[in-house]
Amino acid sequence: MSYLLVPKKPTEAVDQYSAGHVYYGEGHIGTRRRTYSNTFDPPAEPGQQQRRLLKQPPRRRGSHDPYGSFPKGFLIDVARTKAALLAAEDTDANYQITIEDGGPKVLALGTINSYGAYNHEIRGTYMLSNLLQELTLAEASGRPYILLDESRLSENPVHRVNRLIRDTFWRGLTRFIDDTVIEEVARDPKAERMKDPRPRIYVPLGAPEQYEYYKRVAERRPELNLDVVVLPEKITAEYTKSLNDKPGLLALAMEEYTDHSGKKNLRGCPYVVPGGRFNELYGWDSYMMALGLVRDKKIDLAKSMVINFCFCIQHYGKILNANRSYYLSRSQPPFLTDMAIRVYEQIKHEEGSLEFLRIAILAAIKEYYTVWMAEPRYDPKSGLCRYRPEGLGIPPETEPSHFDSVLKPFAEKNQMTIEDFIFAYNESLVHEPELDEYFLHDRAVRESGHDTSYRLDGRCANLATIDLQSLLYKYETDISNVIKIHFKDKLVIPKEFARGTSMKIGDVESSAIWDRRAKRRKQLTDKYFWNEKEGMYFDYDTIRMEQSTYETATTFWPLWAGLADPRKAASLISVALPKFECYGGIVSGTEKSRGVVGIDRPNRQWDYPFGWAPHQIMAWEGMRKYGYVEEAQRLCYRWLYSLTKAFVDYNGVLVEKYDVTRPIDPHKVDAEYGNQGGDIRGVATEGFGWVNASYQIGLDIISSHMRRALGACIPPDAFLRMTETEVEGIVQSVESLGL
Repeated sequence: MSYLLVPKKPTEAVDQYSAGHVYYGEGHIGTRRRTYSNTFDPPAEPGQQQRRLLKQPPRRRGSHDPYGSFPKGFLIDVARTKAALLAAEDTDANYQITIEDGGPKVLALGTINSYGAYNHEIRGTYMLSNLLQELTLAEASGRPYILLDESRLSENPVHRVNRLIRDTFWRGLTRFIDDTVIEEVARDPKAERMKDPRPRIYVPLGAPEQYEYYKRVAERRPELNLDVVVLPEKITAEYTKSLNDKPGLLALAMEEYTDHSGKKNLRGCPYVVPGGRFNELYGWDSYMMALGLVRDKKIDLAKSMVINFCFCIQHYGKILNANRSYYLSRSQPPFLTDMAIRVYEQIKHEEGSLEFLRIAILAAIKEYYTVWMAEPRYDPKSGLCRYRPEGLGIPPETEPSHFDSVLKPFAEKNQMTIEDFIFAYNESLVHEPELDEYFLHDRAVRESGHDTSYRLDGRCANLATIDLQSLLYKYETDISNVIKIHFKDKLVIPKEFARGTSMKIGDVESSAIWDRRAKRRKQLTDKYFWNEKEGMYFDYDTIRMEQSTYETATTFWPLWAGLADPRKAASLISVALPKFECYGGIVSGTEKSRGVVGIDRPNRQWDYPFGWAPHQIMAWEGMRKYGYVEEAQRLCYRWLYSLTKAFVDYNGVLVEKYDVTRPIDPHKVDAEYGNQGGDIRGVATEGFGWVNASYQIGLDIISSHMRRALGACIPPDAFLRMTETEVEGIVQSVESLGL
């Protein structure tokens, strides 16, 4: 039986903490970290059948089977054990074992050393949910029988989360586009309700080699019914709308390689997707994930994502909201310069690294000029920038009934059904200026990445937000520094990045002009966004010409960008931070600003009481930059506790966002889009992109003492009150119980 292969040599052992696809891979029979010694013949029964399955001689170890201080191993019939586990413990039948299940929270497993004759009890939600996860992984690897180390069940939760993200989740979220996976990546659940939802890929005019490549794929594999379309050179809002009924994937970067037959071919450059229903290359999600990838030494993958962004700017004019046709006119928060610099610092010893940095900075310069400093996003009156994408009609990627409550009065006014009104409105057969204004702001909210929030509701396209000004200030300072340090203060604009811009081929960019832009933006930010009385930054309405009063966590982004002076930084820590610090981290906005919610005014996901990974990361990084290390560590511990607590109690879940006011089940979010990443059966294989990154980044920020306390799941408020000795006592007690 091939699934019972024994390692060829006793030393060929798999690390007990290997990723599931390695631990249960070909040849699995357990880890065998030490030599079995002092053996004697056991009785003929029980355990005879298990010995035959293991193809082991009828000998057993002299030490006690279920006792002793050594980690135990279990001989497991995967299907039978999984069925028994679910029947006893999964009382709500959701293929997860959580603190909400009402089972006995104990299951006996046969030990390896007795060939299954003696049992050892596995107890508690955490170990039983880990067992379910391991059984699910073994089943997916085709293993009817396994030898399982107890250490995989009692693993320190911090170690387990860190390991799963590093070895499994990034792998599960990695995608690429070429002929080997085109039928999978081209499929779009959001397009199934549209008129022509066949698999389709749109290729930019400037990439003829990709058009020929995908045409060959379509001809060679007619069963795919793949439609390959070349985009026009100029992409307008009208053109983007014309594709609504013919949605498709937008091509990304490809690299040339020599295949096994010696012929040159193309293959897709990989990228990481957020997870859940988000299965494309997304804008600002990718930056946050790249930070985690760099931290986990997956540099080539982070580099490939930068290359894909440069491809998007060169061919689509912007870093897209995501690479689907209905996002062609919409960008997302700009993070390219910092992303590229961080990758460059890891590869600067490699050949071609400086060229990588040059291309990335040229792409950022083009994006700066043509997207953010061009109308309609640029407001010439104030000199500020806004999220204000062009677009027509109703965003087609939303759920069918998403806008029904908004559209109903207009449909009734025109004596139409909602479905008929949608068609008439999208085709400009009816004109509703009020609705045009509504969707202008709706598209802007989506471009901002903060969809949705009462902070931006009905006004986003008019707001110059503090987060966008911070990001563009960072672009200006980054570009200046890179040109000065790496290119001798002279960066020449080549043809491929001059096309479609006001720049001319051969124009030279120097650090001085970018320094002046950064100084100018700082002056404007101090003038329009800083509120001396409140001691924090607010957004600015360019139409009403007044500050917003909504208190948002993006008030800390100037710290990340280095935009705040020391006095303002001190005020943000002493005055603003107490408004946003909650039990489980930084909240997106204050309860006061959100206002009362109810049936007619539901929760928005980027408002109180929800916390998001990017807000945590930006605050931690910013506070550390200004020397507020203790504050950053405290906030970091709060956030990581929320993630770890939900992971331990709810079957290894890591989700998109958290309710940072809930101590027990922070992943349970009552907002309009639910919570991505929580719909798992048996085991999580992806987590959620930027939450994965925040966990890895956070582990490097907190102290080793905090990390030990986190592994013992000591609540943040209790931890912050304890002395180091008290914490160490609790940690040792937890570790002695094998939990």
